[in-house]
Amino acid sequence: MRRGDPLDIAAHAATQGLAPADRAFAIAIVSETLRWMVDIDALIDGATEQVLPDDVKSRAVLRLALAQLLVLRTPPHAVVATALPLVAGGPRRLVHALLSRAQQEEWSLPESANLPEAVAERWAAQWGDDIVAAAAAAWSAPPPIDLSFASEPGEGEWAEAAKLAPLHRRLPRGQAVEAMPGFREGGWWVQDLAASLPARLLGEGKGRTLLDLCAAPGGKTMQLAAAGWDVVAVDASARRLARLSDNLARTGLSAAVVQGDIRTWAPDAPVDAILLDAPCSATGIFRRHPDVLHRIEPRQIEEMAALQADLLVRASGWLQPGGTLIYATCSLERAEGEDQIAAFLDRNPGWTVDRVEAGELPAGIAPDGDGFVRTLPGFLTEAGGLDGFFVARLRAPSG
Repeated sequence: MRRGDPLDIAAHAATQGLAPADRAFAIAIVSETLRWMVDIDALIDGATEQVLPDDVKSRAVLRLALAQLLVLRTPPHAVVATALPLVAGGPRRLVHALLSRAQQEEWSLPESANLPEAVAERWAAQWGDDIVAAAAAAWSAPPPIDLSFASEPGEGEWAEAAKLAPLHRRLPRGQAVEAMPGFREGGWWVQDLAASLPARLLGEGKGRTLLDLCAAPGGKTMQLAAAGWDVVAVDASARRLARLSDNLARTGLSAAVVQGDIRTWAPDAPVDAILLDAPCSATGIFRRHPDVLHRIEPRQIEEMAALQADLLVRASGWLQPGGTLIYATCSLERAEGEDQIAAFLDRNPGWTVDRVEAGELPAGIAPDGDGFVRTLPGFLTEAGGLDGFFVARLRAPSG
């Protein structure tokens, strides 16, 4: 939290050498601490005479210990035995006393995890209080596992899974992905239903050429390749492209993989379609990445919006006349979605919105009044919810 690192990057560095089960448990502790931190801090502050500074070790240790006690239900003796050595030579008595009090008084957390105050205020202004309440409910537990398929599973396969859309299945959380049927054979990959929408809106490729920009780790690349597009997948990160290449190899799908920063890279010739999954604040994927709501502030949102505007302009020059551009972000900020596209259209006369029709989307998801797709907390709640996404389909001038 001091460095502002994304959880997955911090976890990669911090869990080197751990056994898989220990690594998973360490990440679960941190994830649930971040998810419930507002409420855990309220418990800590209500039990201390003086408020502990945010960055002192004792608060950090208490946060981790209380997440284990109250969320993960780790046995109390194990929590105490692992927490106290972390404050050896420090406020050991304070930590021990609060953990004992938590057990004696049977501390508990609210039904839904409260969002950080700044986030709740920002989203209330953009979407209203009902969406903030829905976001809090969605944030309170990790999401289910969604799978995308290269071809529709046969009858009787994945009978225990929910089918929310063609080429999609949803399973309860808690299964090891690598141990699930068909993982090695490569017929599917993990991808939230909301994340599958941008590629769905491009339809069948029929051999036409498409640029998948900011493509790694490759869920959309694989969707598009399976749909018959001649895909060029471009990303600046060599590490993330290696994962994309591994995914292509596992699934047996084909795409040209190019390492390049699209602020300087350019294709050799115009293409039929472009999918720009633009770098963004990622506030829409807060259910599976609870760190984002603690890390992202208005400054980062403004910086991301400025970058997105530049990338949109650059990518728009790479299309054939009348070509299709899909712009998508996994953000719940209007500045990175609706406002971004409105500004682009104002600056680029001749470009039009290729309105999304209801029949192109899974049941329970509908285009907004402008023909865009905006998924919000509260969508498909009974089926396990959705990540927050914005998707716009634009048409280049015909000549």
